[in-house]
Amino acid sequence: MAEIVSLAEAVAALVHDGDTVALEGFTHLIPHAAGHEIIRQGRKDLTLTRMTPDIVYDQLIGAGCARKLIFSWGGNPGVGSLHRFRDAVQNAWPVPLEIEEHSHAGMANRYVAGASGLPFAVLRGYAGTDLPRHTGTIAEITCPFTGERLAAVPALNPDVSIIHAQRADRRGNVQMWGLVGVQKEAVLAARRSLVTVEEVVDELEPVPDQVVLPSWAVTYVAEVPRGAHPSYAQGYYERDNDYYRSWDAISRDRDAFQAWVCETVSGAEVATK
Repeated sequence: MAEIVSLAEAVAALVHDGDTVALEGFTHLIPHAAGHEIIRQGRKDLTLTRMTPDIVYDQLIGAGCARKLIFSWGGNPGVGSLHRFRDAVQNAWPVPLEIEEHSHAGMANRYVAGASGLPFAVLRGYAGTDLPRHTGTIAEITCPFTGERLAAVPALNPDVSIIHAQRADRRGNVQMWGLVGVQKEAVLAARRSLVTVEEVVDELEPVPDQVVLPSWAVTYVAEVPRGAHPSYAQGYYERDNDYYRSWDAISRDRDAFQAWVCETVSGAEVATK
C-alpha cells in the first residue's frame, strides 16, 4: 500500500543514480517539483523517459542529471527549443546525452506493454519515416494471421515513474481528472512510483472522467501544493505562460542557467514561483 511521505524522503528512497526515470504528464499535471527535487539531491546518470519532454527535462538535462533521453518530440511548448537539451546533444554540455526517439504512439504503446506485462507492443506507425533507421528499438514484424508488415517496440518499464495528481486520500489512493496522458500506464509499468498531489484528503469525492490509481499500485504519495507549476492542475491553478516564456532566455545562457540551478538547489525556485 502507498505510504505518504515528504517529497524529499520519496526522491531519496526511490530515485538512484543510473535509474530509468519517467516524469509523465501531458501539458497538464507535469511533476515539476519532483524534477526540481531530483536536481536538488544531485542524481546522476539517469535515463529519462517522457512522451513530450519540455522544460522540466531541459532543467534536469542542464543540471547534469541525465545520460540518456527516451522521448517523442521535445520543446518548450508555444515558445521554441529546449536549449539545455540542444547544448547537451550538440556540445556534450554539461555531459554527453544519448537520445532514443520515438513517435507519440510508439511511446504510449511502450508504456501500455510495460503496464500489461508484455514484452513488446505492435502498431501501424513509423511507415514512411526514417525513425527505424536511427532508433534501434523499432523493429518490423509480420502479422502471423494476415501477413501485414507492422512495427514493434519494446515494453517500457521504468525503475521509477513520477506523476502529479490533484488528490490522494490518507490510504494512498490517487485521483486525477482533466487532460491526462499516460500517467496511469507509466505508474503501472514501473517498478517503483511516486505521486505528488495538490492535497491529501479524508475521502475522494467522485469527479467526472476521473482516473483513480489504487493504493496498491503506488509506492509513495507526497503532498506538494502547486507541484505541477508552471504547468496547470485543473481545479487548482492555470498554466503559467510567463514562466515558459521566461525560461527561453534562462536556458539559452549557461551562466543564467547555472544561477537558476543554484536557486533551485537552495529551494528558492520552488518557494517563490
